[in-house]
Amino acid sequence: MIRKLLTITLLFNLCMFANPEQTKAAPASKMTVKEYIVKHSLEMGVDPALGLSIAKMESGFVHEKKSPYGAVGVFQLLPSTAKKIGYNPYSLSGNIQGGLAYYKMMYQKFGSVELALAAYNAGPGNVAKYKGMPPFAETRKFVKNIMSEYNTQKANPDPVITKYQKPAAKPVPAKNEPTIEKTENVLKQVHSESTELDLPIMSLTEAI
Repeated sequence: MIRKLLTITLLFNLCMFANPEQTKAAPASKMTVKEYIVKHSLEMGVDPALGLSIAKMESGFVHEKKSPYGAVGVFQLLPSTAKKIGYNPYSLSGNIQGGLAYYKMMYQKFGSVELALAAYNAGPGNVAKYKGMPPFAETRKFVKNIMSEYNTQKANPDPVITKYQKPAAKPVPAKNEPTIEKTENVLKQVHSESTELDLPIMSLTEAI
């Protein structure tokens, strides 16, 4: 009986550990990560160029990245912060949505992109404490690098942005709006009708 149990246990372990990689999800490609960022940015009303810039600075578009401080994922969210705003930081989609939502909260609180980014990095308490940009070298560098990347993205958008943004719709003229061609036809018709009228020509003295 004992021998049979040992055999079953051995077979179970072989099945579990013969290929450990099968139990792990394959890392998302950078292209996939970018597509998620642009898609969620457009859905949540955030400039996708800014979303890409934050993610590039935070993780280099690597969802598996973890910081020594415990931040995780593409947008390097602290699990406690993500939990407060209702997102799962360990899910790719949840991490991106959580990062964008947190940025929006900071923007609505402080009213500028630079201060929102500073709050994202150093915490809203420090931005409020110093009544502006905190004097931390890391935070200032963080904001500067993201704004530089953002300006680059605005000048030369990532192909993923152009892929997802809809082209502007062409204006449709109103149904009753006259066109130039119609107007010209009306003028021609009036002119032809006036020339066809056989009116008598009289002098001024005859008219009196």
